Order: sequence, then structure tokens, then C-alpha cells
Amino acid sequence: MSILLGCIADDFTGGTDLAGMLVKAGMRTVQMIGIPREPIGDDIDAVVIALKSRTSPVEEAVAESLAALRWLQQAGCRQFYFKYCSTFDSTPRGNIGPVGEALMQALSSNFTIASPAFPVNGRTIYKGHLFVGDILLSDSGMRNHPLTPMTDANLVRFLQTQIKGKVGLVDYATVRQGAEAIKARFETLKAEGCNFAVPDTITNDDLIAIGAACADLPLVTAGSGIALGLPQNFRRAGLLPEHQVADALPPTGGLRAVIAGSCSIATQGQVAAMREKHPAFNIDPFELANGKDVVSEALAWAKGKIEKEPVLFYATATPDAVKTVQARLGTEKAGSLVENALAAIAQGIVALGVGQLIVAGGETSGAVVKALGVSGLRIGPEIDPGVPWTTGITKDATDATLRPLALALKSGNFGTPDFFLKAWNKLAS
Repeated sequence: MSILLGCIADDFTGGTDLAGMLVKAGMRTVQMIGIPREPIGDDIDAVVIALKSRTSPVEEAVAESLAALRWLQQAGCRQFYFKYCSTFDSTPRGNIGPVGEALMQALSSNFTIASPAFPVNGRTIYKGHLFVGDILLSDSGMRNHPLTPMTDANLVRFLQTQIKGKVGLVDYATVRQGAEAIKARFETLKAEGCNFAVPDTITNDDLIAIGAACADLPLVTAGSGIALGLPQNFRRAGLLPEHQVADALPPTGGLRAVIAGSCSIATQGQVAAMREKHPAFNIDPFELANGKDVVSEALAWAKGKIEKEPVLFYATATPDAVKTVQARLGTEKAGSLVENALAAIAQGIVALGVGQLIVAGGETSGAVVKALGVSGLRIGPEIDPGVPWTTGITKDATDATLRPLALALKSGNFGTPDFFLKAWNKLAS
């Protein structure tokens, strides 16, 4: 087995986002939940190892990422990719910078890019500043994120607080000139002692040019957008077929459900849209904290409904409501209570016959796939930019029967308001 691209994602939905982009570009891709323990097959061009390291302590995130890198090196990967969120979710202490530096050192490299841009989802960079739509990242809803509040949109300045090395800018005047000009700027930055380059990015064409300029870099650190530009490098080298169907999934049956743990603005709108059309059950963290058996209540509520139509289980709430919960219960306890409850509900509804499941939120997705015992996902067709359907294998909690499961693991910020309503149409019947 020889894998072309080995990827390390700092959360589960981010890993799925990247894997979906690679599949769209014609790379047969599998996403592994944690470091693989079993063979993954020979018909794979790219592997994404999804960790849960985005909000881990820095030392833990670095150690897990290095362990994932070692596995990918042993698998024979030709290039490596550290994937983080398109809103650069981190803190002044880390984890993006420290993990990137550690991976570079392990690869005996001293230069890479930092490129969270994803224009199709409204993430652009100009003069080193990250925009969400028409506003600076620091003015967006991310300023209120409970774990990684982003209050500085200047990526050059912000990343500099996280690393021991130096960060430089590839400005838009250079980027628009194409790959060769970008590569020349890389060389200038290296000569100036820079270890990271932040390239301005306004359009998808910019990402393709930046990707081409990265062909010889051992390591790329980015959101999923740069995946538009990397696969073509392998084609030019004769390592990847020009035309290859990479998103075919086997048909899956079963009942349908949605689990939403994200409190992002996008997910709030998606929850509201689904509540208008289908039954919905709210998970109250205060009831969980008081010892109420919310999981049993939710599963009892679902019986008789889930056989007729998709149902929604949600803990999604406004930023003010989240702050109130965290103030009374503590941030870590509140998050753990909700994640554990949603994961247990996922186990319960799969036992009821759910075979097509949408999960919203990176932390929630991580908890759910772990509870379901899913170790790997084959990536299929895209629902919305950055969110594909996948298929995995789950083990029934009661009789240990292995069964296929279709999963859509959605980053909280992604998707149109009708995402939960339209996603099913992308699955083969």
C-alpha cells in the first residue's frame, strides 16, 4: 500500500470536511477515527486520521499528532497535511502553532503554510486578516466561542503568539500572479527566517495556485480549502488518474435521525428549520446535572415517531444560554454532560434501527462515533461544501452484530439552513 497524502485533522467533522474535499478532487479517501489499528485496504489515495485534539492541552495535542504522523510515515505517505478549522480555532497558547512546529521538526522541515481560507464557505484572507463573509473573524460569532474565542483576525500576529519561529505574509498581489510567484515568495520568506507563511486568499483559483506552490513542501497546514490544489500535483507527477470516481458509497437503509450538539449560528438555524418540519427533543443540561434520566426519556419519546419520519435530538442553544449553563455547571462539566447524553442517544437510536444519521458539531461527532464503535469512514458524495456523507461499520450494543451506517458529520459552522432537510436526497436508495 502506498498512500499519496497523509492527513491529521484536529477534530472529527474537520476530518470529514477535508476528506470530502479530497474525494471531490478524485482521491479515494478513508477517514480513520484515531490512529488505525487495522489494515485500511489497497484502493486508497489519501488517509485522514481524525483526532480530538483541537481543545486538548497543548502537550497532549502535540503527542497525539506526532503519533498519527508516525503511522502515516510507516504507511508510505508522500506528503503530509495538518488540518484545522477554517476559523483557525485555537488560543494564544495553541494548539495550531505548536502542533505545526512539532510536525515540521519530525519531518526535518523548516517551512510550511498556514492557510485556513475556504472562500466557498465565506472564509477569505486579505492582508493576513481572516474574514467570515464580509466581516473580520474577530467581529463574527466566533468571538463568543466557549472554548476557542477568536478575538484577533490577524493570522500573522495571532499565529506568532503560538510559535517559537517566525510568521510571514504572502500578500494578494503575489498570490494573484500564480504558483511560481508564490513559490518565489516562499523562498524569500525562508531567507528571512520565516517558518510559516500566511497566503492571502480571495477565490478558489487562489487556493489552486497556492496548492500548486506547495507541491514540494513535506507538510501543509491548512483548513480544507487547500485540498482543491493539492491533488493536481499528484496528477502532474503521474501518481493519480486524471478521471476517477471516488465518491461512490454502497446503498444504506434504515431509519433517519439528526443529533445536534453544536451551538453555532449556522446550526441554530438548521435546528430551527428542522423543528418546523419534524419532531424534535431538546436536551437540557440542567436536567442532566440534576440526575434526570434524559436519555431514556428521549428514546421513549422517539419510539412511534422515528419509524414514520426523521427526528431531531438537540442541545443547540444561543450564546447567552450557553454562558448561563457554563457559569452554573462549569464549562468542562456542561460539555461532558451533553456529549455523553447525545452519544448514548446515538447508541439507542441505532439499536432502534437508525441507519442514516446526521451529527452536528465537532465535539459531538467525536463522542458519537466513539460510542458507536466506528473506527473508519469511507467518504462519499458532498451534501454542502465541506460536508459529505460517509459510511462506516457500527457494532450493535445488544448482540454485537456488525451493520453499515451512513453518517454525515457536520462542522457546526457549515451548511445551509435546510441542511438537515435536504441531506437525505444525496444517499443512494
